[in-house]
Order: sequence, then structure tokens, then C-alpha cells
Amino acid sequence: MDDVHRTAILHPGPVVWPAALSLGDDDLDGALDAAVRGYEAMIAIGSMLDARHYAYWHNTATAGTFGAAAAAASRLDLDSAQTVSALGLAGSVTGGLWQMRHEPVMAKQWHLAHCLTTGVAAARNAAHGITGPRFILEGPQGLLTASCAEPRPLELPDHWRIDEVSFKPWGACRHAHPAIDAALELKAQGALEGPVTLSSYRDAMVFCDRPNPQSVIDAKFSIQHAVAIVMARGVPVLTDFEPEAIAELAPLRALVTVAEDLAITADYPAHFGARIESATGRVMLRDALGDPERPLADAGIIEKAQALMAWGGIDPSRAEAAIQAVLEGDRVSAITDILGEWL
Repeated sequence: MDDVHRTAILHPGPVVWPAALSLGDDDLDGALDAAVRGYEAMIAIGSMLDARHYAYWHNTATAGTFGAAAAAASRLDLDSAQTVSALGLAGSVTGGLWQMRHEPVMAKQWHLAHCLTTGVAAARNAAHGITGPRFILEGPQGLLTASCAEPRPLELPDHWRIDEVSFKPWGACRHAHPAIDAALELKAQGALEGPVTLSSYRDAMVFCDRPNPQSVIDAKFSIQHAVAIVMARGVPVLTDFEPEAIAELAPLRALVTVAEDLAITADYPAHFGARIESATGRVMLRDALGDPERPLADAGIIEKAQALMAWGGIDPSRAEAAIQAVLEGDRVSAITDILGEWL
């Protein structure tokens, strides 16, 4: 869940990488090629989905089956016709409704598993001659007609779309990241004190205007809590979203007012921006840390990986071995063997 494409508003990594690593031979180059193709398909299709679609449908789930199918098709060396069928089969059952946002459930995480298994199954079936619809996107009863009011055109730029992906430095919803980033800058100026107003785009309000979070998931989807963390503690860490911190930071959350800024909304989703103001200072950011315009350094990505592994109870030496297998290795099994040990 740590990578995100802004225009498609989805997380390619947790769907594409398992598909790329779970099939084919032990050559890591082949898995890397498959992942790039999976990102390409998932982002291209996700970028066609409009605001009406995103209001009801989880884009990672909708486009994710395509991404997993494309990565699996690459690893299985499917020809053009088989790949079309794999994508058509995957698209014919794609979807994932946002209703889980209104209930304390794990459906969002389960969507990722469903995308993965469905996309891989589509590619495997296509390899055995099962055919899928060619016009699953634009057909009269296809995905775009069924779920979009004004779908955007398919874009095939002259670069790989994986280069457009942002990376989340903190363990909160990406829609809360611009608020965190702006608050950190205002704090560095010594002006993050007293009542503050955080303005951002509409989807940030829809997803993350939660002044009184009741759970860890609520806290990760709360702009008020994100700003309160920065006020009290500085750079957020994973423990800042746990029940103890939720209770402790309630008085500071009460000092945070959030509001939509129409100009920032007009700039979205190409840019995830925010503005924060206090009595003594103001910060406006158009892009958050981790976006392609402000990329996270390799050291920051490694630090995030180490934090997540430590949170999961992984021994530091094993965590380091995993990082080295990913960054320096040339075999898929060097990665999957470590994951197998963890599981």
C-alpha cells in the first residue's frame, strides 16, 4: 500500500508484485519485466476511470485485476491473443465497492488478494484457451459504460507509467499525506501552534475528514489526527496511529479545522496539494513528499521498509537480508524464500 498513482488513484504494488514474483522461472529480470507491464496496464486503465467511478468503486480493485493479469501474462509468456483474453476475463469480473469505508472491516485489504488471485487465474485460463471479451472496457455493457459518467481516454505515453508512481513515506492514507507534509513545514517554521486550518482537495475531505477517530484505521484516515501527530511529536511513526495515541491527541485534534479549497481540487488528481494556516504562519504545497516531483530518496524507502518489518516482528538481520535480496539480488527465489520463512 506504499505506492500510489495520483491520476489513477490506486496502489499498483500490492497487486502487481505478488503476481510477478509468484509465476515463471527464477530469473529476476523476467519478474521485473512482468511488474513493469503490470504497472502499465493497471495505471493506464485506472487513469480512464472518472470521479463517479471513484465515488463508489475502489480503483485499486477495479484496475487491479488488469494489472495482475498483465503481469501474469508476461510471466507465462502468453501471446497477443492470449493476453487480450486474460485482460478481458479479468475485466469481466473486476470491481470493489467502497462500502467497507463505512464499517470496521478488512474488505479493502481483501480486495487486493481478490485482484491478485483473479488476475493470475485469468492469465492461467487464457493460456489454456479460455477466451475473454476484447471490448471489456469500451463495449456497450463494458466496464466504462457500467461504472463511469465521463470516462477519460486511454493514454499510452512515450514513457513507462511506473515512473509516475508516488511512494508514501508515512503509514497513513495518501490523502492525509499533503496535510502531514504541510504541517511538518509549518512546524519547522515554529508556527504550528494553536488553532490551525488545513485546506485540501475534495477527496481528501471525503476520505479523511475524521475529527474523532475511534480505531487505528480511522486514525490513518484522519487529517485532524495527522496534523495533531505533527503538532505533538513531529514526523509520524506507526505507533502514532494506535489507540493510546488516538486518546492522547484528542485535545490537539480539536484545534484542527479542515476545509475544501476549490483551487486545490481543480488541480487534483494530477497534484495532491494542501494549505495549512495558523495565527503566525502559512504553508502551501502543491505536491507531497514521495511524488515524482519530490521523490523520496532511496534511504527514505529503505527506512520505511525497515520500519514496516520491525512493526511486523521481523528480526533486523532478516530484514536486512530481505532488503539486499530486493535491491542487489538476481533471483526471484531469494525474495520468495524469505517471504516463505516469514509466513
